[in-house]
Amino acid sequence: MRRPAGLRPASAATTPFLPVLAATALLLTACGTEHADAGSTGADAAASQEGTRIDDPGKDGVRITSLTLPSPSPSPSRSYVVSAERLPTDVDSGVSAAYEVTNEGTGTLTYTVVFTFRSDDGGAVTNRTGTVRGVGPGQTVRGTVRAGELPPTAPRVTGAEVLEVTKVPAGEAPAEAGTCPASGVRVSVDKGDAAMGLRVVGLHLDNCGTRAYTVEGYPLLELLDEDLGPVDGVEILDGSGGITTGAGPDEPPRPVRLAPGESATAGLVWRNTTEFGTAVNVPHVRVRAKEGADPVTVTPHLDLGTTGKLGVRPWEKTERQAVPNGPA
Repeated sequence: MRRPAGLRPASAATTPFLPVLAATALLLTACGTEHADAGSTGADAAASQEGTRIDDPGKDGVRITSLTLPSPSPSPSRSYVVSAERLPTDVDSGVSAAYEVTNEGTGTLTYTVVFTFRSDDGGAVTNRTGTVRGVGPGQTVRGTVRAGELPPTAPRVTGAEVLEVTKVPAGEAPAEAGTCPASGVRVSVDKGDAAMGLRVVGLHLDNCGTRAYTVEGYPLLELLDEDLGPVDGVEILDGSGGITTGAGPDEPPRPVRLAPGESATAGLVWRNTTEFGTAVNVPHVRVRAKEGADPVTVTPHLDLGTTGKLGVRPWEKTERQAVPNGPA
């Protein structure tokens, strides 16, 4: 009986097809991936981002402390193949800024901050908004804001700064998205609409709780300045007829019953005409959905000019829809 011959390692001379197999394996492994130089290590990857400390005086207790920018990636030393269907659709730019918020007041505050990332010529590349809740008196809270995905044609970010800061009492801050306050109703404000000097901003009331909620008439408003003090000299009108007829006829207020998951809206209407006198700007409005309701302070930035008037339309039910974090 013949015994099988012992297996021996193949040599390049006897197996000329091995380099082809090796090259094919390398090509498949590299598919969809860019490989760095063979000498790259974890330390090299960490060095691909540069953190730069910033001496920023800040604004209203908020300042940027450092900026992190990605370093240009080195060119790969080997060729590779990219599979189009595997390309990522949303890639974070790697740009971020560390910041700190210091409450120099006497009450606990919630801060909403607009950060801007700028290019070398000072132009804004992108803006990002962050909310820091429940900062106590004398307390400093630190965080990080990311620039996120940027268009391929966007200029390189070289700086960041605090563009705008608004702060409201923590107990009166609008509920965080996707949450429902203990009252079971959520009050918010939209960005509004402006045309030919006429301004319209919508107040929104969502029943995110488990019981029906009824309002009748107009939301109750207090106009507040930057320091959350009262703004005097502005007449709050029932309806918008005293401002314009362009917002539609003034309907008489009616009871509005909101089942769980339903919403209502009311409009703020004004003109920002500026004539003789000092223009009035109202950054904050304290809103109560009805008498006895918990107050919510929103930030619509009303530029009332010198008109001295603000029209308020009554609550009206909107089309039925599912309220996030509430019953359908």
